[in-house]
Amino acid sequence: MTMDLPSTREMVERLRPLRGGEPLTGAEAERLFSIVVWSVLVEPGDGVAGRLIAGMGPHEALRPLLNGALEAAVVGRADITPAEAAAGVARWMPRLEAPAVRAAIDLAGRARARLLVPGDQEWPVVVDDLGDHAPLCLWVRGDPQALTAAQASVALVGARAATGYGEHVAMEFGAELAGRGVTVVSGAAYGIDGMAHRAALAAGGQTLALLAGGVDRAYPAGHANLLERIAAAGAVVSEVPCGGAPTKWRFLTRNRLIAALGQATVVVEAGWRSGSLNTAGHAAALGRPLGAVPGPVTSAASAGCHRLLREFDARCVTTVDEVMELLGGGWAGGDGMPGGRATLGGRSAEETRVLDALTSRAGRQTPDVARRCGLAIADVEGVLGLLAMDGAVARDERGWRRVSSAV
Repeated sequence: MTMDLPSTREMVERLRPLRGGEPLTGAEAERLFSIVVWSVLVEPGDGVAGRLIAGMGPHEALRPLLNGALEAAVVGRADITPAEAAAGVARWMPRLEAPAVRAAIDLAGRARARLLVPGDQEWPVVVDDLGDHAPLCLWVRGDPQALTAAQASVALVGARAATGYGEHVAMEFGAELAGRGVTVVSGAAYGIDGMAHRAALAAGGQTLALLAGGVDRAYPAGHANLLERIAAAGAVVSEVPCGGAPTKWRFLTRNRLIAALGQATVVVEAGWRSGSLNTAGHAAALGRPLGAVPGPVTSAASAGCHRLLREFDARCVTTVDEVMELLGGGWAGGDGMPGGRATLGGRSAEETRVLDALTSRAGRQTPDVARRCGLAIADVEGVLGLLAMDGAVARDERGWRRVSSAV
């Protein structure tokens, strides 16, 4: 696929509303537009794209990609090899469509979202601790200054299927932290997240909601009103462009932003394999203080918290004063996301992304699957073969589909 860049004048006109109406020079408009294009092309946390853009700049890296000469352009200019560049091109090119970029910008404008990029006054520099996996940009509904205004922030996370005990603790912690001027960071999910946000709002405090999809679409839908209230009092944030759908993979990568934006992370209630443990793992990798709330030893809903206390050296926290002690202890920046092969429910990261791109109702051709999951077509073919042997996917004359029992 190919895409021609619009004129500088068109870039300025399209981007100004996303920058609060501020005047834009031609060079700045080109840089911003290139960042938007990259945000459409790559999945969150793509380390190769991160190193490429850090080494060459977003606009300087985009032009050779559009011209089909990226592998040669990276030699001596970016901390990636030509082979890594070639693999990146194979992942990114299926998404290289001008309508997708225009749609992301138009949807952001309709949602009155702001575009933040590194170097902006409102940019939360703490996310740069993610290194190569730091976000390329952030889309914000609400007050962009909410990301940097607070002197202290705590990520409160936990299970969606929360118990009354967990919800009580989340509300108590959220309200009291907000009352002390601490920004409450969470993921707007049902259960612990939602309770933490609601409590912070009820206390008249500030809270940030990090989404796995675009900020123009409420997810979960049942929290549409809550997200509107969060945007009015704080900010709803995502690195996924507007129009982007939340997927299992994006929830996992979203969690690293929750951990980065919280100066400490507290898991209020979590099962043995809760996604909140993923957030805790990112906090630990970043060197952020980590706390866990204990629960009844008979409660499966607290088994994950007890696991953090036993296996990950999390601090036991039972009061807000003990949460504040985590902040007082300071923290050290890490060097990015941990290495290794990420898994979810026994599946590799690539398998999870491919399954996310499929549906059990309609077949999809391999190039369409590659575009949706952000992997190279050749890689998708290999993953589909493994999933087919596992009985997780099937193929018919209409294409690949997910078997309904696959997770």
